[in-house]
Amino acid sequence: MQGKFLFNLFILLGLNLIVKPFWIFGIDRTVQNVVGEQTYGLYFALFNLTIVLNCLLDFGINNFNNKSVAQSNNFLSDNFSRIFSLKLILGVFYLLVVLCVGLIIGYRSYASFILLMLIAFNQFLACFILYLRSNISGLLLFKTDSIISIIDRVIMIICCSILLWGNVTEQPFQISWFIYCQTLAYAVTILIALPIVLKRTRLAPPFWDYPFYKKMILQSLPFALLALMTSLHNRTDAVFLERLLPPTIGDAQAGIYASAFRLLDAATMIAYLFSVILLPLFANMLKKNENIKTIVKTAFTLICVYGVLLAVVAFFYSHELMNLLYDNHVNESAAVFRLLMLSIAPLSATYIFGSLLTAKGEMKWLNIIAFVAVLMNISLNLLLIGKWQARGTAIASLATQCFLVSAEIIMTRKIFNFKPSPKFICQIGLFIIFALFFVFGSTKLPFNWIINCGLAIFASLLIGIPLNLFHIKKTLDLLKKEKDFYINNK
Repeated sequence: MQGKFLFNLFILLGLNLIVKPFWIFGIDRTVQNVVGEQTYGLYFALFNLTIVLNCLLDFGINNFNNKSVAQSNNFLSDNFSRIFSLKLILGVFYLLVVLCVGLIIGYRSYASFILLMLIAFNQFLACFILYLRSNISGLLLFKTDSIISIIDRVIMIICCSILLWGNVTEQPFQISWFIYCQTLAYAVTILIALPIVLKRTRLAPPFWDYPFYKKMILQSLPFALLALMTSLHNRTDAVFLERLLPPTIGDAQAGIYASAFRLLDAATMIAYLFSVILLPLFANMLKKNENIKTIVKTAFTLICVYGVLLAVVAFFYSHELMNLLYDNHVNESAAVFRLLMLSIAPLSATYIFGSLLTAKGEMKWLNIIAFVAVLMNISLNLLLIGKWQARGTAIASLATQCFLVSAEIIMTRKIFNFKPSPKFICQIGLFIIFALFFVFGSTKLPFNWIINCGLAIFASLLIGIPLNLFHIKKTLDLLKKEKDFYINNK
């Protein structure tokens, strides 16, 4: 299982690292620079509002389905048609709720209202893709899921590139074009993913089954509550900025926050990819009473090294990175980015321990922890935004993520009786110290900052070998065994 985890993780990371950095830094960043901070800030606030309400669209079904398919061979064939129709019903309900909430909190102008509904429809399509992928990964078809995970971004890159640089129109790029490209990309991805799932099941009556819907919603309710509270403490920051500050200031601050958040979101995507593999893998292993400690330690080591190194680099090179990516508000964005990226290490670790606790079915404790995190995040935002604006929001995010990972680690130790050895704790501590030393020292080198940063990253990774954080020979052997197994059973 450790070989399967590493082999499929490298495939998933490899494909996403080829495509998504260009999407984030080549397309999404360019769109913000072209349309301006205020326009993009409004889009970003509307987008986050639809994300917060996304729990009504998913209702926790995707995670519940992923766990159930991984643990039962018959769950997909027995329930696909009914869940398919339930997803359509929830989609209509979600769009109506977004419409009402948007009107209530003040999005009443024609332009903002149309943008909100278009973004909400895209969320419906995106959530349906995630449902299809939850079936694919639940069947442990990780390589197929890896390919599906990048199709929408590839299509969006092609379409947006033509509109941005293809000289196909004399009009300046519009934010609505960006949204239409998303709609097309999501629709095509569904047309590709749906036949893959149907190959292993069928779409057949009953399409309406109220007792099943009631049972499914009750079973997935804890997952839905967790998704709602996770969205509240992760995605309401821009909404708070845009709503609590005066209109022009709020839009601009939301845009500045979006500039910094884009890199955090990109970095978080890597951690999320860990959970895509770990949740069904943990669920399958726990069902078979297999030992999970080795995989948990391996995953935590990788994500800890990744998060710590990224946070340290972002802290010391914040201004250079923001100046490289953006045209306006570089100093303000760098100040927010420096604080915000410190949360990448605890945020990444929550994907490991959150996936493990979800696979175990400890939804009660996860929801209690998430509820406290929501209260903390809202309170800190209300307290800090008026004084420090986007920087206050970044502080609130950092404090919330530190609380979350601490609480999840405590619960994991209690439930699974994990006791990290003093040696392992010292290894991680020494890596953090060396990373700080190398990255800070690199800022004093006389070369270009990109070269300095690259040298610091290389030295930090290299020190992980004598610290025994990386076992290269063992990893290569595991990957070779898994590759041979895959070829022999293809």
